Amino acid sequence: MKKHRNTIEYEVYGDYALFSDPVMRVGGEKSSYSIPTYEAVKGITESIYWKPTIRWIIDEIRVMNRIQTETKGVRPIAYNGGNDLSYYTYLKNVRYQVRAHFEFNLNHPELEQDRNENKHHNIAKRMVERGGRRDIFLGTRECQGFVEPCVFGEGESYYDNITEDMECGFMYHGITYADEAVLPEDKNKMTVRFWRPVLKKGGIIEFLSPEECTMKRHIKDMERKIFGEGNFIGLKEFTDEEVGE
Repeated sequence: MKKHRNTIEYEVYGDYALFSDPVMRVGGEKSSYSIPTYEAVKGITESIYWKPTIRWIIDEIRVMNRIQTETKGVRPIAYNGGNDLSYYTYLKNVRYQVRAHFEFNLNHPELEQDRNENKHHNIAKRMVERGGRRDIFLGTRECQGFVEPCVFGEGESYYDNITEDMECGFMYHGITYADEAVLPEDKNKMTVRFWRPVLKKGGIIEFLSPEECTMKRHIKDMERKIFGEGNFIGLKEFTDEEVGE
């Protein structure tokens, strides 16, 4: 895929991951998809670095380790009493390479003065080197993840030698909120997206961008959040020296 000039590349890994399939939550039990959802990888990237001025686009991931699962008995918090036992099916020993880039979020004209590509790219690269700004979770809070810089495509993947593409089935892609809606039909709405990913030789999965997803449904109307001095201090967060300009 095309590598953008403001691309970041990183590796994320952990003992367990749970990229939950909403259809499999019946009865309080959860089962992970075999690969990360776009929304989950976007959330990891935003935990590394995010401001409302930008929106991250996940270009592709590379599955490094063999896809394998483990089922555990879990006692979830019972807010109405009881002591139920549920079974969660996790992915185990996961490792992914990620390539992503950002675009300016034009839904926030009030942040126009913060549209400095060099600044955001430099900060994002530093945050990758430091393991992220916030805690990294692999789909759910009990699955801790860790981030390191990498060169996308380097190293061995379990799927380097597969001879045929692997269809991953019908999957949840993510949610488009009013703050990040680009297409006119998605403006002022919350929209859920779906797609059919394919794992290619080398473990590569090329993501559709949110605007390229044709299988979607509008959930409800919503208004975008407006940022200003009262609720956003990010415009004065870094000096020119810290930015690296």
